[in-house]
Amino acid sequence: MAKITFQEANGSERTVDISNGLSIMEGAVRNMVPGIDADCGGACSCATCMVYVPDEWRERLPPKESVEEDMLQFCPHANESSRLSCQINVTDALDGLRLTLPESQH
Repeated sequence: MAKITFQEANGSERTVDISNGLSIMEGAVRNMVPGIDADCGGACSCATCMVYVPDEWRERLPPKESVEEDMLQFCPHANESSRLSCQINVTDALDGLRLTLPESQH
């Protein structure tokens, strides 16, 4: 299990416990984190679960697969630190991860 903090564009934060094996998106939805809409349910086809990952955490995450890269190209606010939270499975190694949500997902 990992404690993951989501910071909204307005600065409010929410820390949730997410069980190992779930995607970050699944954990956020189960905990009703605002800004993680997950319209496609985790099929990597909508990008409504995009998050910004801090530099110090990027190397700890699995690399982006081509389908995630392709989907992020359609996000107007995507940048180098963008990830789709549906594509990152939780492990103990993610305990303490802090993610920022784009302003477009309010």
